[in-house]
Amino acid sequence: MGYISLRAANACVYTTYGVFLVLGLYVAWRFRGRKEFLAALRSQPPIPLAFNFLASGEFFWITCHFTELETTMGCGILLTYPQIGIVAGIQGVLVYALSSSLPIMLFAFVGPLVRKRCPEGFVLTEWVFQRFGYLAGLYLGVLTILTMFLYMASELTSIQYMVEYLTGVNGLAVMIVECVVTTIYTTFGGFHTSFFTDNIQGVMMTLLLIIVSIAMGTQIDIDTSYIKESGLTGSTKLGWQLIYILPIAIASNDCFLSGFWLRTFASRNDKELYISTGIATFLIFVYLTLTGFTGIIADWAHIWPGSDDEDSSLAFFMLVETLPGWVCGFVLVFGVALSTAVLDSLQSAMVSSVSNDIFRNKLSSIYVRAMVVVVMIPAVFVATKAPNVLSIFLIADLISAAVMPSILLGLVPHLYFMNGFDVIVSGCGGVLTVFLFGLVYYDGDVNSAGGLLLLKDGLYNDDWSAFGAFVAAPVGALLWLVGAVVVRAAAMWVYSKVAGVPYKVFDKPAPSPTELVDVGGANLRGEVDEDDVSGFERIYQPEQETISSLSGKDVKIV
Repeated sequence: MGYISLRAANACVYTTYGVFLVLGLYVAWRFRGRKEFLAALRSQPPIPLAFNFLASGEFFWITCHFTELETTMGCGILLTYPQIGIVAGIQGVLVYALSSSLPIMLFAFVGPLVRKRCPEGFVLTEWVFQRFGYLAGLYLGVLTILTMFLYMASELTSIQYMVEYLTGVNGLAVMIVECVVTTIYTTFGGFHTSFFTDNIQGVMMTLLLIIVSIAMGTQIDIDTSYIKESGLTGSTKLGWQLIYILPIAIASNDCFLSGFWLRTFASRNDKELYISTGIATFLIFVYLTLTGFTGIIADWAHIWPGSDDEDSSLAFFMLVETLPGWVCGFVLVFGVALSTAVLDSLQSAMVSSVSNDIFRNKLSSIYVRAMVVVVMIPAVFVATKAPNVLSIFLIADLISAAVMPSILLGLVPHLYFMNGFDVIVSGCGGVLTVFLFGLVYYDGDVNSAGGLLLLKDGLYNDDWSAFGAFVAAPVGALLWLVGAVVVRAAAMWVYSKVAGVPYKVFDKPAPSPTELVDVGGANLRGEVDEDDVSGFERIYQPEQETISSLSGKDVKIV
């Protein structure tokens, strides 16, 4: 039976925080002369970037019906994925793992399009400001910041659960110390410290799974006669529903998260971005599958539910308790490290989002950082109430499924006529469509339809309400988008006739200074003096500042 004393537990926890504080401050000192506090544009090679995508802690929207807790690639995955194994079996684990890993490839295809259209940006909202205008950018920015706040609370809840269950150490004190430590070193180091700790996180996650897997394989006995009886090897209606629900919810929420976009813009080029996201996708799938199977093993070994019918989200830690004490200490140290790396990533991403999305980079980063420090106070409060309050994560799932389709359609050149009004109406209309679907599904019951907006019954139910809600959100958003364009076009046509002004709804806008324009057959970014480049064969690469000609003459971009 694993056991770690209170004194040893305190030593493990607070020594780990001390190490992260020293490392974070060292990285901040190491990069003290650099200007990239909010982002590191086109500077990162593929392998470190892959570990950052793996460990950035901002891409797993896994909703647990029993605890209403959503988690990240921090210590929280040790709570949620084992629970998934117990609730939904092998099919559920594989669906969740695939749904969490495959959306990362979205950034390999969408990222280059956004980087091309907005080379000076570092988060998605910067492109939205440029493409759809101020109101649409502010609309997305507020939703993004709210999402990251909830992630902060979720990760703090996860570390509280882990520490209190394994050791009995005061979870509130641990949360406060973690907030203080990460705030100190990210205040001085910005994005670079987060990038560095994410690489540590990826390595530690690998070591954690390897060592714990070996320990479980040698110490835990599975009752093979119970495997078929458990029902965890078969398929279920819920499992088939989740094949649609989870990719929609997770992929759309990924696009909300600034940490992903910071890393997308940090890639040196599109090829290396594709490599890094591919590696991260594979590793994420392996890690999450292994983690989810610990819940299944706990069931087959009769370790869960235990003597007190404990919460299934604690299945992993129930297994750890049966292992030698050194394994328990090892899990504790690595869990604290994973949580710390996640939290500093969220803080850095929030600084970037607040600065860019709210203040348009016109406010000193010192003041923005101070605001994020203040935000940590309610984040700790929400974390202490997490089993009830964090159910609002499910609202964010539906909102993202309604908001993101119209925004991403803005990348399609043929839909140049879309504007911010269309995007906002589409997102709000998608949410309204969920309510309308609820009215139909529940035979006009307004209270039940309103409850569907909150997904009060979670995802793990036996009916089609949750599935219908996640169909209604994106489909309804697209229908409202078409309606918004039609109404706007009709209104502007009437106005042009009455006021005698030109009708320009479907006129192509002039290229912005940051878009690619064609000059004599060459693709150049920005404004170009044609007299300087005439007569030369030009080759342009986005990462270079000059255009090389066959004559050897360099022509600088104005």
